[in-house]
Amino acid sequence: MAIKLATYNVNGINARLTLLLRWLAEEQPDIVCLQELKAPQEKFPEKAIIESGYDVIWHGQKSWNGVAILSRVGKPLEIRRALPGDPDDSHSRYLEAAINGIIVGCLYLPNGNPQPGPKFDYKLQWFERLKLHAAGLLASGAPVVLAGDYNVIPTDLDVYKPERWLDDALFQPEVKKAYQELLEQGWTDALRKMHPTEKIYTFWDYFRNAYARDAGIRIDHILLSPQLDKKLIACGVGKNVRGWGKSSDHAPVWAEF
Repeated sequence: MAIKLATYNVNGINARLTLLLRWLAEEQPDIVCLQELKAPQEKFPEKAIIESGYDVIWHGQKSWNGVAILSRVGKPLEIRRALPGDPDDSHSRYLEAAINGIIVGCLYLPNGNPQPGPKFDYKLQWFERLKLHAAGLLASGAPVVLAGDYNVIPTDLDVYKPERWLDDALFQPEVKKAYQELLEQGWTDALRKMHPTEKIYTFWDYFRNAYARDAGIRIDHILLSPQLDKKLIACGVGKNVRGWGKSSDHAPVWAEF
């Protein structure tokens, strides 16, 4: 049986609930990782998600961040709701669960702007913690997915006009290097495996008519452990969803295995 997993930065779950429910109904992904809920724990729309056919766990935060994992193929059994390595980190950016024998890590990596500065330093520190934890997940031998908004433009192929992003935290050499080091542990970037040379984006700014011009960047990624890489069938971007009225500035990314 094929499983369809998707990741989607909703950019405010309550503001975009109708849109999210429409997407869930139309695409019917089996497992969904959501980022940027922008809702405190008690304001998450649990009832609406359950009524749409999904079990769900979430880690909310007032006004910012927030991650959730939805499943219609077995209840998500929560493993952790923070990356190890910084007990004082109060950001809701990571959630990990076991679903049907698969470990699913849902992440919202820090943006890091403006750089240089403390926000960029925090981004790099968070990335180091992610790499350490990811290495441990690989060593476990379990089938693992790390899906989410990485806030990393990995290469020039992943951006409409590279020269316009040279000063942005998403495109700094240290950030691209950290992402490459993550892949070199043994992870597969699912979208790049299936579309190795294609200009393909997951985010279009609200400004300058970016979506209509297809002036995008690719920052939402699905990384697969070797056990799932071998079973990857297809991967793509639901670009049309970005064109819906009052949409998030991200589009969902999906993979089937």
